[in-house]
Amino acid sequence: MTKLLTFLGLESSCDDTAAAVVRADGTVLASIVAGQTALHAPFGGVVPEIAARAHAEKLDRCVEEALAEAGLRLSDLDGIAVTSGPGLIGGVMSGVMCARGLAAGTGLPLVGVNHLAGHALTPRLTDGLAFPYLMLLVSGGHCQFLLVRGPDSFSRLGGTIDDAPGEAFDKAAKLLGLPQPGGPAVEAEAAKGNPKAFRFPRPLLDRPGCDLSFSGLKTALLRARDTEIAAHGGLYRQTRADLCAGFQQAIADVLAEKTRRALAVYLETAPAEPALAVAGGVAANKAIRAALEQLCAGQGVRFTAPPLRLCTDNAAMIAWAGIERFRLGLASPADLIARPRWPLDAAAPAMLGSGKKGAKA
Repeated sequence: MTKLLTFLGLESSCDDTAAAVVRADGTVLASIVAGQTALHAPFGGVVPEIAARAHAEKLDRCVEEALAEAGLRLSDLDGIAVTSGPGLIGGVMSGVMCARGLAAGTGLPLVGVNHLAGHALTPRLTDGLAFPYLMLLVSGGHCQFLLVRGPDSFSRLGGTIDDAPGEAFDKAAKLLGLPQPGGPAVEAEAAKGNPKAFRFPRPLLDRPGCDLSFSGLKTALLRARDTEIAAHGGLYRQTRADLCAGFQQAIADVLAEKTRRALAVYLETAPAEPALAVAGGVAANKAIRAALEQLCAGQGVRFTAPPLRLCTDNAAMIAWAGIERFRLGLASPADLIARPRWPLDAAAPAMLGSGKKGAKA
């Protein structure tokens, strides 16, 4: 019997330190994630220096925990995969240096993985999705439509020219006095509100193409909040819930319409098994997911989204992407470097803006 490849994955691109052990048949033997929410909470956002130090302190412990949970030793592995970009450079460097040390000490192959590719290839891990498929990567620092043709073949159909949806949710939460991370907080409030009470703009829907913009929504929310405070001497709880509901609905509507356009481009390629996959932390938002599922059902396209634990930053997706790249002979040199920017589609023009959770590419 041929031995299945087994990889250790490391992820440290933002504020989650993670290690995982994954087999080539898609079995996740272990997945450890050490979050940093409490460390950054007093500052209202991720502080890169604090994140980098926490990664350096936690990476070796996460590796030990992952191996223990998998019941394996380093000598049982076939390779080490690590996020080598894009992201907060201090955190990426922590992961790369840890992986380089492990590879040097064990003689195992080292595979540098693009963090975005990790997300984009996750549906292959969870659902065995066949190439080509359309991926909507929607997270705290990124929002892109990607035509995924292979483990190292991505075409960007569109993306955000400013804030990513996750950033927009975080900023909305801050404006309304809600806790961070903003996405879950705004969603919880929106569930109690009326999405029609406030009418927010749907940016870029009047222009062709699949590019998106969300920074204007923050300004619209700020103005609506200030208007309510001026008129009533404060912000009532129901008003806050209505603001959240309207804000969330605007983002869902924009994503649904832009996804419809991206699907039209994708379906022109006549894929044998048409599918839309969505990944990233914002993919957990029920309103957004429902809008995308309805869209796919109407077009006869399979919809898939990884479970939440694999939607947010994790190392299982990095280990899997490492396996896929290793099969193509794409191992990395021993002096692998960290990259703050690393576009998946090198032929596409650079996107504007730089998200707080990683440079947009």
